[in-house]
Amino acid sequence: MTDRQPKLIIHGGAGSSLKGKGGLEAVRKSLHFVVKEIYDLLLQGTNAVDAVVRGCQLLEDDPCFNAGTGSVLQSDGQIRMSASLMDGAAQRFSGVINVSRVKNPIQLAQALQNECDRVLSDYGAAELLRELKLPIYDPLINIRLQEWIQEREDNFRKKMAGVVAEQALVTSQEARRGTIGVVVLDKQGRLAVGTSTGGKGLERIGRVSDSAMPAGNYASKYAAVSCTGIGEDIIDECLAARIVVRVSDGLSLAEAMERSMKESYEHRRDLGAIALDATGAIAWGKTSEVLLAAYHDGKAIGDTLEWSGNELIGYLNP
Repeated sequence: MTDRQPKLIIHGGAGSSLKGKGGLEAVRKSLHFVVKEIYDLLLQGTNAVDAVVRGCQLLEDDPCFNAGTGSVLQSDGQIRMSASLMDGAAQRFSGVINVSRVKNPIQLAQALQNECDRVLSDYGAAELLRELKLPIYDPLINIRLQEWIQEREDNFRKKMAGVVAEQALVTSQEARRGTIGVVVLDKQGRLAVGTSTGGKGLERIGRVSDSAMPAGNYASKYAAVSCTGIGEDIIDECLAARIVVRVSDGLSLAEAMERSMKESYEHRRDLGAIALDATGAIAWGKTSEVLLAAYHDGKAIGDTLEWSGNELIGYLNP
């Protein structure tokens, strides 16, 4: 079998505009760094699943994003993270929900890929953490703590925390959405996707995000999609699975993304999505103000950070 040109797209959340040029350039630097590192691995022959896991780890380790280190706090001041992984070639989904005290939730999702029980919640995920002998880790950063303290003093009037950990957000009333996601097509033509999040922030204890559901993270041999935005909106649209099924049923990736985003817009959803298909097409869409995504199209790195028009989708042919 002839090697394919690998493709890659990642995101660091969606929502309203970043606070000034400094924040935008910091996010761009972070996203481009991850794209370059993962694309180099793909060129070396790394398979799609391993590339997705590594990309998610890098984004989880970056305190800029709301996943892993830098995750937001729930209403009780605790951090509970969720992540999932889907191997498109095997069409196999695994994930963890509301796990604490771990550096990389995506590692737990990967460990469950070949288990009989492939989605675990809080206590089960904690037990898995012990079984894997992974070290206990505190993902809290000071900006997120300040954000929570301020909201506690304001009686939690905001419904969620910021998508990106910026100091300016501590005095801002803007609420934004944060998740990280990685979608990969490897040299063998295999697709995989991973999504990880700290949640909305300030939410009711036990709330479950879309990131560990097929609604927010889904793949087949035809397409793979990772979502970001308001989790409940993504769940109501069953967005990732809907886009993938439409491609599986014969629509092009651009048509599937556009139809799904139009429906989401008509339903007044607040969300974004990134996607690849088996031909190497790349697509992204949003109903929110901005989508923090970057990609490698086989020739160069690009991003969507300053995409602010009225179009609902962007698309690159293979």
